[in-house]
Amino acid sequence: MNSAYLRQAIAMIELIFAIVIMGIVLMSAPMLISTSTQSTYVGMQQEGINEAASKVNMILSYAWDEQDTDDNITPPLLHTTAGNSAFLPSTTKDNRTRIGIPLRSSRVFFPNFSASSTLGSDSGEDASSYDDIDDYNGEALTSLSSIESATTDYVESATIKIETTVSYGSDSFTDGNSSTYVPFVAAGGVSNVKNIQVTLTSTDTANADALGKTIILKAFSCNIGGISYAEKWF
Repeated sequence: MNSAYLRQAIAMIELIFAIVIMGIVLMSAPMLISTSTQSTYVGMQQEGINEAASKVNMILSYAWDEQDTDDNITPPLLHTTAGNSAFLPSTTKDNRTRIGIPLRSSRVFFPNFSASSTLGSDSGEDASSYDDIDDYNGEALTSLSSIESATTDYVESATIKIETTVSYGSDSFTDGNSSTYVPFVAAGGVSNVKNIQVTLTSTDTANADALGKTIILKAFSCNIGGISYAEKWF
C-alpha cells in the first residue's frame, strides 16, 4: 500500500482505555469532594480549638477576683464562706496567714476582703474593661463567623460559638496515703477555686458536621494571693 494514504488514528484499544480512565475519575469525584469537605471541617475545628485555648490562657492571666485589683496593695488572700477550713487564716499566728505560709510572706489575708459571691461582669462593665476572671462568666461569642459572604450556606459559612462559664469549685481534698485534689467539682458556695470552662459548639444548622461534636476546655485558678518584690539599694 502506498504510504501516502496512511493516516494516524486512535486504535480501538486506546479508546477503551481512555473511557475506562474517565469512568474511574468520574466515580472518584464524589469521594474527593467529600474528603475535601471533611478537611475543611477539620480545619475549622482546629481553628476553634486554638481560639478556645487562647481564651482560656487569656482568662487565667486576669486577677482571681475583683478584690485582687487594688493597685495599692499586693493581691491578698481573700476570705471565703464555703472554702475548705484548712485554708482559713491560721489562729496560731497573727490570724492573717495560712498554715505553712512564712510570717514574712506578702500572701496574707486582709480584713473585709472577701471573694465575690456573685460571678459575672460588674455593673457598667463591657468586654474592654474586664478586670478579673469571673467577668467572663456567661460570655458567648461567635467570633469564628463566615469566612466569605454568601447567600447560600456553603461549608465556609459555618459558624462556631464559644461560650465561657466561670464557677466556684470544691477545694476539698481526698485523704489517703497522700492528699489528692479532685478538680472541676462544683462547690456549695464561695470557695478558694474558680473553675473555667470554654465550650465550642456549631451554630450552623445546615452543616451540622461543621464542628461535629461539642468540644470543652477546662482550667482552674486558686485563691493564692500575690507576691511583692523587695527593693534593695547597694
